[in-house]
Amino acid sequence: MSSVLYDTPGPRAKRRNVIYTVVFLAVLALVAWWVLSAMAEKNQLAADKWTPFVTDSRVWTTYLLPGLMETLKAAALSIVIALPLGALLGIGRLSDHRWVRVPAGTVVEFFRAIPVLLLMMFAAALYREFTTISSDFRPLYAVVTGLVLYNASVIAEVVRAGVLSLPRGQGDAAEALGMRKSQTMLYVLLPQAVTVMLPALVSQLVVIVKDTALGGAMLGFAELLSQNRQITANYGANTIATFTVIALIYIVINALLTHLAGRLERRMRRGKKSTSVTLPAQAGATEVKTDAVSGA
Repeated sequence: MSSVLYDTPGPRAKRRNVIYTVVFLAVLALVAWWVLSAMAEKNQLAADKWTPFVTDSRVWTTYLLPGLMETLKAAALSIVIALPLGALLGIGRLSDHRWVRVPAGTVVEFFRAIPVLLLMMFAAALYREFTTISSDFRPLYAVVTGLVLYNASVIAEVVRAGVLSLPRGQGDAAEALGMRKSQTMLYVLLPQAVTVMLPALVSQLVVIVKDTALGGAMLGFAELLSQNRQITANYGANTIATFTVIALIYIVINALLTHLAGRLERRMRRGKKSTSVTLPAQAGATEVKTDAVSGA
């Protein structure tokens, strides 16, 4: 049975769609022309604003690459800590034990409700007042702390939603085979839920990479975006060129993350198909089918 989401456009509707498309492209072209004209008036399109990124290696070795390394360092630390912590909190929210479910839910809702920048600033204040951590490392610690607390709570909700989206029969089949709830979660539900929640997880990883810029804006963390101040101060106020190059670097990083996640998802789907098995029923019992109760 097929479902029709919309009616097939007739001749008049097709003509209207063509007109709307032409008008939209014309408006877009006018906006682009206005933006470029304004940039040209401010001398932001002059060659001397852009050539340092090609001819002067110091722009990269002194500013952009060190900033990129700090961004990747903060993002990697945050991801490595937030993913398992978020998974544990998400599983905790699904627990049958109230003493596990309620605290996990409280932690998730609390940190999910607080802006990540506020968490970073609060962590920076705590590290400054109550620890002996060097001022050189405090911004990194504060950024990672804020990113971990916020994103772990979001990942927990992604994990919970991913597990709940699975057919109830998956868990019932595992329990019928004598598996404990912890085994069912670890070996049956989570492996299948990963495929479901992978797009949302990738989106959250992209958010982590981009949110490192908040630390540069407010805490003096020397990440990629914060390097624009040094570059514009030393290379003739080439603000537009600097922001454009930095934006392209972010786009490349996030595109690589998305590409790797897509490859992982395809590999997981192939593995799931190749390991799908049918469990033969015992004599006098009903046949049970399941998608690879792996690890049972």
